[in-house]
Amino acid sequence: MPVLQKLSTHQREILIRAILVGFAAGLWFSVLYTFLIVLLVLAWLIDDSAATFRQMIAQPLVQSVLVLCALLLLGLFWSEAPFEGRHKWTKYFLLLVYLPFLALLNRQRLPWVIGAVLAGYCLVLFAGLYEWRVESRQGIPAFNMSYLTFSAMLGVGCVVTCCFACLCRNTAVRFCLAAGSLALLYIQFHQSARGFLLATLLTLAVMLTVHFRITLRKFAAAVVPALLVTLLLAYTSPVVQERWTQAKEDIERMQLGHFNSSIGYRIALWDVGLYGIAQKPLLGQGTGMPEQFFDQTVVHYKQGLYQNLPDFQQTSHYHNDWIEIGMQLGVLGLGSLLFLLRAWYRTFDQNGLTLPGICVVSFIVISGITETFLTFGRIPVLLLVLTAVAVSWQREATGSSRAADDNR
Repeated sequence: MPVLQKLSTHQREILIRAILVGFAAGLWFSVLYTFLIVLLVLAWLIDDSAATFRQMIAQPLVQSVLVLCALLLLGLFWSEAPFEGRHKWTKYFLLLVYLPFLALLNRQRLPWVIGAVLAGYCLVLFAGLYEWRVESRQGIPAFNMSYLTFSAMLGVGCVVTCCFACLCRNTAVRFCLAAGSLALLYIQFHQSARGFLLATLLTLAVMLTVHFRITLRKFAAAVVPALLVTLLLAYTSPVVQERWTQAKEDIERMQLGHFNSSIGYRIALWDVGLYGIAQKPLLGQGTGMPEQFFDQTVVHYKQGLYQNLPDFQQTSHYHNDWIEIGMQLGVLGLGSLLFLLRAWYRTFDQNGLTLPGICVVSFIVISGITETFLTFGRIPVLLLVLTAVAVSWQREATGSSRAADDNR
């Protein structure tokens, strides 16, 4: 720190921009993740012009993230085994990167950060395309990225691009953005993640309904072409057909009492999870307990109906944001999750970005039905980065407009 304090203002600015660019472009590389976060906090400490913690705490999204993280730490006190298991709950603390990232953004740094975000996204996108088209593989092994994360990344890109198309006033640009959104959706249809594909489709439906203020009659008229496009994409995707066949086989196996399948395993997790929440509804089982609770409970729960599932797959999470946080913190955790989603929407809405706020929250909520979306690490952080960029851009644009009005 003393060495960094000796740097001139210009040198510090170059260093801070380099850190911001490195973080925005490199958040996909799991090897660099911890190192980049440390550098981001360091940049916040040495930047004299950055917003202070006291100023940041006034932001609703910052408040909600801090509340969630504080409750998770508090939940360690009534957890029976806080330091056992895979510690999936620690991924919630990655949401804290929103504080230093937003604090460092200003008008001069925004173009650099936006360029870095786009460059990083395109790099991962092209890598995923290579794996899909050339290697015939799902996900991106080089980035330690599963097919679920890649599909979620495609879904975020599709929703954001379509949202920009709705807000853009230039017809040519709007057409290009819509085409880009459709292209990302086409690629997502060729990934094996059913939950994230459904989240993308439903979020797009919510977005278009809100943006065009579609009435019931218009909605009925729009359903037919939208359904035809969806069916066409599904028909041309062998992956979708394969997963549909697998889903029917999973349901048939469940009817025979076998839950060692993708859908069956989720049903079992949700069943045991709701049972665990009902046992301790106020404070939950404690932070870090969901994994151990499942492995211990399935031995005797419902006469051992699910007792073989820990051998089928190592217990990691409950494939549902609400059950996961409810298992750990009960009603207290569910309230903090609602607070987080409401604050996320308010952050957009207070800056005149209502439609993006609806889209982001819708995607998080729908994705969280079949996955513990907030523990995915890179995708929630990507949404936070996009949120910070959008808020800062709008804030700078509003400030410039006000300054121009004052000069008149």
